[in-house]
Amino acid sequence: MLLFTIHYPLFTAMSCLFCKIVAGEIPVNRLYEDEQTLAFPDINPQAPTHILVIPKNHLASHAHATQDDTAVLGQLLHTAGEVARAQNLTNGYRLVLNTGPDGGQTVDHLHIHILGGRQMHWPPG
Repeated sequence: MLLFTIHYPLFTAMSCLFCKIVAGEIPVNRLYEDEQTLAFPDINPQAPTHILVIPKNHLASHAHATQDDTAVLGQLLHTAGEVARAQNLTNGYRLVLNTGPDGGQTVDHLHIHILGGRQMHWPPG
């Protein structure tokens, strides 16, 4: 078992922007929703199609995921595929999962970015 320490601030679910969206306290255009996940447009799009997929239960980041989170991690990827198909991203799309400050994570709630509608370039950073 790998043990490590995460050295960036955590927010509680009560103060989490995405938890407030899940609870309906902040309205969003819910593009997809099931028991575990929610998808909605990013408010600062970086591509013609830019959608976020989040777990409904608070999980600060990928670095905080444990073996117990395996099912929801898989559901997040499944949801991303469903949303990409629904958005007709037939030429392809990019999935981005930022983790921690150096990874570009700005909201401390795990989320996957679906980016599409244009050619993606490499390297991304």
